Amino acid sequence: MTSPPRLLAAATLLLATTLYGIPTAQADDDPNDPPGTEPSASAPVKVDPNDPDLKLPDGATLAQAKVLDIKSVVEEQSGDERREDTNTSVTLALQAEVLFGKDSSKLGAEAKARIRGIADEIRTQNATRVRVFGFTDNLGSSAHGDVLSKRRANAVHDVLSQSLNDAGITYEVRGYGEQYPIADNATEAGRKKNRRVEVSFPRTEP
Repeated sequence: MTSPPRLLAAATLLLATTLYGIPTAQADDDPNDPPGTEPSASAPVKVDPNDPDLKLPDGATLAQAKVLDIKSVVEEQSGDERREDTNTSVTLALQAEVLFGKDSSKLGAEAKARIRGIADEIRTQNATRVRVFGFTDNLGSSAHGDVLSKRRANAVHDVLSQSLNDAGITYEVRGYGEQYPIADNATEAGRKKNRRVEVSFPRTEP
């Protein structure tokens, strides 16, 4: 027997909320908080727990409904560049080796060209708030990683701001050092992914 459409929709919402209803992290003014996305929007559809088509076990109640962020992650085969798209934001991550020499924060011509490409997308999205976050692996001292990641973030910010030349854009620039790795620091392949600069900005609202 086919389930009524309303029952199927409500059951799907209940399952998604139960399994994935974890609030996303939000980067704020505390540098100890991980960089993250904006909070999810509230659910647009109200589910009536007394709806006769919604068959709940005795004593069961509906969890709070949430709209789930849809995240798309695309990484170049070489791993040099990584892109994350959610409902609300775009995050572009470039590996440090693509941008800088070893233990350096100086950008070459090819690196600047890649950053100008990111500036073009920021312009296309009409973003007025841009975050530039630098990260390192866990080799060397934590203090050195903090300083190097901030210098690299500043270098990327300088090219972005010059390319965009827009006083209406607010930048948030931070160096997180070895905090918030996206891969295993136990391998060189993982450390290479962790040595990165991320540029994130809100998507244009449809």
